[in-house]
Amino acid sequence: MAKKGKKYLEALKKIDREKRYSAPEAIELLKDVSFEGFDATVECVIRLNVDPRKADQNLRGAIVLPHGTGKTKRVLVFAKGDKAKEAEEAGADYVGEDELVDKVMKGWTDFDTVVATPDMMAKVGKLGRTLGPKGLMPNPKTGTVTMDVKKAVEEIKAGKIEYRVDKTKNVHVIIGKVSFDNQQLIDNLRFFYDTMLKIKPATAKGVYVKNISVATTMTPGIKMNPDAILK
Repeated sequence: MAKKGKKYLEALKKIDREKRYSAPEAIELLKDVSFEGFDATVECVIRLNVDPRKADQNLRGAIVLPHGTGKTKRVLVFAKGDKAKEAEEAGADYVGEDELVDKVMKGWTDFDTVVATPDMMAKVGKLGRTLGPKGLMPNPKTGTVTMDVKKAVEEIKAGKIEYRVDKTKNVHVIIGKVSFDNQQLIDNLRFFYDTMLKIKPATAKGVYVKNISVATTMTPGIKMNPDAILK
């Protein structure tokens, strides 16, 4: 295990590891212990009592946070004709078809999100080995395989985030930047948490939310009380 730095250990001392904080308490404490010399990303991790191996419990989707993420994503759109023009007008950073497929095949990945029209998926499917491991493969469940490319690009630019439960039953998302005011981070946190509650699988038994915490890029996690997040 890597040795933790002095600032990390100092931050750790300020966090009561036995306490489960409310959303306002957690965000305020997070601001206090953040020691990065840059505008750090704020992340939220929620551990759910689900089995990702079961289709109905392999939770995946996308949401547009009320205050965005503070990061402008570079969007690549695979489309042609009028849909390509629509994507460009909506603010996509890269738009094309065969030439961009070839470019990605050769290793180019200078983008954050990929959108494709359904008629392009036969070609985009060839990029599975490149895009798949990076979580960039377009998917209808996250709204990135669509004919409404205008809406898709605009939502991504506005702060749309994708979520997916991993093998360890965690869902890990970005909810903003340290520079956001406290209420903006609380709003984003609550919106994400409320979404997770709304998509609870009917087959999930027992306590649904096992743990939820927030942290910045480099700080320790601050655990919260799931029952107090929406209050």
